[in-house]
Amino acid sequence: MQVDPRHRFDNFIVGSANRLAVAAARAVAESPGAVYNPLFIYSGSGLGKTHLMGAIGNHASGRGGGANLDIEYVSLDDFVEQLHAAIASGEGERFKQRYQRVDVLLIDDMQFLTGRRETQTELLRLLNAMQGSGRQIVMSSDRPPAEIADVDERLITRLSGGLIVDIGPPDFETRIAIMRAKCEERGVRFWPGVVEELGRLEFRNVRELQGALNRLIAFQTLGGEQIKPEDVLTVLGDLPEAKRAAEHGTRGVPAPNEFQSFVSDIATAVAQHVESWKARVAEAIAYWTGEGYRTGQLERLLDETAPPPNWESLLRGFGATVERLKALEQQATEVDAALGGNEVFRDPERLREAEILLDRALAGATPPPGPSAAFTRQGFEVSSSNQLAVRAADDIVAEPGKRYSPLFIHGPSGVGKTHLLNAIGNELVDGSGGATAVACISAQVFMDELIEALQDGTVERWRARYRSADALLIDDVQFVAGKERTQDELFHVFNALHAEGKQLVFCSDRPPRDLDGLEDRLRSRFEGGLVVEMQSPDRALREKLYARYLAATEHEPGPDLLAYLAERPMASVREIIGTVNRLVAAADVAGAPLTLAVARAELDPESSASARPATPAAVRAAADTFFLDDEKVVWEWTDASTRMLEELK
Repeated sequence: MQVDPRHRFDNFIVGSANRLAVAAARAVAESPGAVYNPLFIYSGSGLGKTHLMGAIGNHASGRGGGANLDIEYVSLDDFVEQLHAAIASGEGERFKQRYQRVDVLLIDDMQFLTGRRETQTELLRLLNAMQGSGRQIVMSSDRPPAEIADVDERLITRLSGGLIVDIGPPDFETRIAIMRAKCEERGVRFWPGVVEELGRLEFRNVRELQGALNRLIAFQTLGGEQIKPEDVLTVLGDLPEAKRAAEHGTRGVPAPNEFQSFVSDIATAVAQHVESWKARVAEAIAYWTGEGYRTGQLERLLDETAPPPNWESLLRGFGATVERLKALEQQATEVDAALGGNEVFRDPERLREAEILLDRALAGATPPPGPSAAFTRQGFEVSSSNQLAVRAADDIVAEPGKRYSPLFIHGPSGVGKTHLLNAIGNELVDGSGGATAVACISAQVFMDELIEALQDGTVERWRARYRSADALLIDDVQFVAGKERTQDELFHVFNALHAEGKQLVFCSDRPPRDLDGLEDRLRSRFEGGLVVEMQSPDRALREKLYARYLAATEHEPGPDLLAYLAERPMASVREIIGTVNRLVAAADVAGAPLTLAVARAELDPESSASARPATPAAVRAAADTFFLDDEKVVWEWTDASTRMLEELK
């Protein structure tokens, strides 16, 4: 679960009742795992625990160099549901590994641990693992750990080993600061003294205080007149806090007779001046302001003397606009977490600005590289050495994400894995008329982009690029072995795409089981699809490839030449291409067509030489190299003694 981007330290009002908790939270957010681990925050409901935990998550993810932290916020109920689901599906170990990789874990509502022994045991293990690896855990509850009934003593000891802080009800000054901040945020103005009068009421938590403020805002908007300080207790007269204040003679409360008269006057004014449609509009204003949205569009309706003919459709349209803003904000947050909470997503009158902001964010995240157009399915020759891989490729093109996802193709270098991978990508794009977004890259490019994103602090945007793809095809995936962070990101991208039924294809020089340094969680996912092998070209494939490559030159191969070349073993397609280039060059140098004789002379010079008849020149060339000078070669030696005397002179 993502942390709410609206929960930040800069909009959390600090007072005497929460100062220690805020200081501890800031320290944890600045240096996760280094101080106060675990941090346990407890307080009554509505005093800001969840806000403070969200502020920790947002600050830790946005701090310099910390954008790569894996932050997880979860309520205890959700944690328990995930644990039970993992156990039921036999994936308990995977559940443990998932949370042990989290850098900052935020668990809310720990009071529900009561009686859940299995969850307590798992939390104890998780706490030990995260503390041992320097990872931060923050918990919140409505009571301290020692007061949570039926909890394992070992877990209580671990929690007590960190820092336990509480948040108390806000004091007068804090209540005033909170209300002024809320009024400023919503653009509401009261008479001087109204906020202070409301602040004198001792509410148990911030939510009740905010509810009372919403009530004053709605009443002022509904009545069309500014509320005065002496009106506060009247408007809030049915609240327990207002009743207690009235009983204790709080300043500003009218005398009993005056009070009855005032209530009567207000009732009369409401009956005379406020119609039912205005009441509906005022209720909508109170609701949406409570949700944090600007309501200027609705507030202007109250200035109308008569109900507009379309006022109900305006209310419905306002709600639809808010839902659209929520969707835009969610998309923007997926691209860049820093965009969450932007003010344009809180004002329905700025919908167009919100759409433009999202478009710019998406434009900034360029799509991943696609397949190379040079590699086509029609240009890929098939034989028994690669037939299984090709059939699997054709099947996934016909039904992407449904047949074999992932498809894992392995084989030695140069046998056509890259060609087939790109051909799959091109077929997926062409089959959808260009609508399918296919990411087709090498593992090295994947790693280089991740490193660049880490340096620029744009990891979220980088992730969004690949998670938005309809198919992910990665070549030379063996190079991610031993790269811990790259494997971690690939794992999450894999899960996101696989969960959405998208197609995944990987190529490697070895099968998954032989990749040293590959994490088991990735290995198991690779092997969970279809693993096929591509072998070195057999004779039939070699003949097809020679015919194709030679036909692309000016030399038309004869059947005898093709048969000769096909009989020669080749480890890869690259060797075949190299041989073709060599033969074409030899024929061009000789100024003759490429024939079987030329090929033999180039590829088997020794055998071709032994097949030719001996000539005098060849005999002389093969003579003993001692006779270097033709004048000293004795061809006729009729008088040996005379010749010897000549040499001794």
